[in-house]
Amino acid sequence: MKGYLSIFACVALSAAALVSCSTTRVLAEGESRLAKNEIEITNESKFNAGKIEPYIKQKANSSIVFGWNPFLSVYNWTGGKDTFFGRLFRKIGTAPVVFNPDLVSSSAENMTRHLEYLGYYGSVITPEVTVKKRIAKVKYNVELGRRYLVSDIDYVLPDNPEFEAEFYADTSKSLVKKGKWLSEELLENETQRSAAKLRNRGYYGFSKNYYFFQADTLSGDGRARLEYRINEYTRNETAKDAVPLKKYYFGDVDISHPASLHLREKVIKDLNTVTPGDLYSESVVNNTYSRFSALSILGGVNVEVTKADDDKVNASINLTPSRLQGFKFNLEGSSNSSGLLGVSPGLSYYHKNLFRGGEVLNLNFMGNFQFKFNDDIRSTEFGVSAGIRFPRFLLIPADKFRKAVPSTEIKASYNYQDRPEYKRNIISTSYGYSGSHKKLYFQFYPIQLNIVRLFNIDPVFYESLSGNPFMKNAYQDHFDFGMGGTLYYTTNSDVIPRSTYHYFRFQTSVAGNLLSLFNPLMAKNDDGSRSIWNTPYSQYIRGEVTAGKTWFFGKNDTQALATRLLVGAGHAYGNSSALPFEQHFYSGGANGLRGWQARSVGPGLSARDTTFVIPNQTGDMKIEANAEYRFGLFWKIDGAVFVDAGNVWTLNKSGDENSRLGRFSGKNFFQGIAVDWGAGLRLDVSFILIRVDLGIVARDPSRPAGDRWAPPSRWFRNDGFAIHFGVGYPF
Repeated sequence: MKGYLSIFACVALSAAALVSCSTTRVLAEGESRLAKNEIEITNESKFNAGKIEPYIKQKANSSIVFGWNPFLSVYNWTGGKDTFFGRLFRKIGTAPVVFNPDLVSSSAENMTRHLEYLGYYGSVITPEVTVKKRIAKVKYNVELGRRYLVSDIDYVLPDNPEFEAEFYADTSKSLVKKGKWLSEELLENETQRSAAKLRNRGYYGFSKNYYFFQADTLSGDGRARLEYRINEYTRNETAKDAVPLKKYYFGDVDISHPASLHLREKVIKDLNTVTPGDLYSESVVNNTYSRFSALSILGGVNVEVTKADDDKVNASINLTPSRLQGFKFNLEGSSNSSGLLGVSPGLSYYHKNLFRGGEVLNLNFMGNFQFKFNDDIRSTEFGVSAGIRFPRFLLIPADKFRKAVPSTEIKASYNYQDRPEYKRNIISTSYGYSGSHKKLYFQFYPIQLNIVRLFNIDPVFYESLSGNPFMKNAYQDHFDFGMGGTLYYTTNSDVIPRSTYHYFRFQTSVAGNLLSLFNPLMAKNDDGSRSIWNTPYSQYIRGEVTAGKTWFFGKNDTQALATRLLVGAGHAYGNSSALPFEQHFYSGGANGLRGWQARSVGPGLSARDTTFVIPNQTGDMKIEANAEYRFGLFWKIDGAVFVDAGNVWTLNKSGDENSRLGRFSGKNFFQGIAVDWGAGLRLDVSFILIRVDLGIVARDPSRPAGDRWAPPSRWFRNDGFAIHFGVGYPF
């Protein structure tokens, strides 16, 4: 506990040192520091000033600026000003922005022009400048101009029946409609949308520059009659340059790559979707680019289309190889207020062209170690896995999924767990397909096999499960054979998204149904279940749905509100009376209820199961909701405050009193909600995000009624908080 407080104290002192540095001492005589730009909309409360803020030419400093760096002397013991710490903290400090009055009027002009682009015509911006103690602040008073509603639309098209038919077939999807507010932004978005649609219908080279608009606003009633015109010449040309609009078809297709790229020609041919003689389509070109880019062995893909004959375009595809093989290392850690530490190292080796067909070999070695200092309590886990991913759908004709980015993966793994209560071996293998199309990603595994063996079970632990047959059945040897899949949709697939997006994920697995057809051929156990190789097979269905949305807002979109809702449940039937333990749901940890360590909360109202020396609380179903407010601090450091709520529950109706408390019901659902809150820091270096979160228990459902909401006096006591380290956002 003292160690954690020391860390936070160092961070606080460092921040105080930063803020205390003078922000004006390096200014020359007569200069002022620009400390603040403010925009006030005087005649409309709902307008978002953030839309025009980026057009201010001179950006203000925050108060965390300085001209000298006290950290260089504080950390001088590490080896002088060019040490790691010196370089790090010099980057955090930024020079003050010297106020330039000449940029105020040009900023106002910039914002006025952008307001016109947004559809506010005749806006007036009046700047106010105040300077006090060499600190300058600028306030832009904005009176928004008039807006016009589109009342009528007149289409004027070239005398070309084929083109007219294509255009009018798409007008129902037009962004420009009667009743819309007129703006250059609206017209710009419409031209890009419409032009892209026509390029997918054979009109190679067609762009937004063929579109012309003219609005009649002379009626004086706030309405505009819009002429929507497409010409056979661009905005940079005249009528004498007009060329009839026509459809093009693919001609020659040339694929080139260096001799060092050892790829079989059939693989290249199957990934290419540009076919000579087909109607030109920009989406086909982009799909080919995506399919080749998904090939790990390729470091660069360039697809160039050029006009050839009268109605033909040729495609040239150039492929550049990437690094063939290498290693990756990953390390995660966690701790909680009880002093239990967790470390999870991982090492992997990859080869991107195993059989000269773009096949990727992955070998992974992982460990998970949980322990307490000066204590014999510990848990050890080792795992090794091997997988081969093929850039095609094996056993499926290549032409059946031409629009998808294909992949087939074969995996095998071994996992060994040594806990105080038992030891367990898990052997797994799977065969499945994955792919993507636009914003949709999918995985389908027709074969999933797990063989689980437990041994050295602590007799005291096993006997303690007698009052809960549900848990006792979960801790038995079993044979798990079935199938599963995942559907994932997202509007932003970036590793670290920077704009508002949402996503949806559905995961499911089914096991035992195929094996149940052979029940008459299997040995029957005393409890009525059937076995394969003296091991009962599992029969169950399990599903999980996740939906999330993140809104970006504020100055330069430096703030965000991220939300997530997760619901999952599993049901054992037929040959099984309980879900296999590895199919149980759990909560807590770096990506769940962050006030608890993983697997240390629930199920429902149940008290912590002390038969597990290291927490291992699980259930048949899970409901969890999360919200996190993210904001920029300084340099590449961001902050976050969050709240998490949810729990896991059991569905089995048998068991003792403690089992009843963990069972899902209308009463137990609301009373069993666990809640935490907390704060965190994120180091965002564009390609990777490293975070640390401090989660504090706000409501503990395992405590007696009336004592579940935690007062501040309990926040930093045993089991009152947890610290988590991770890579990437939690959701």
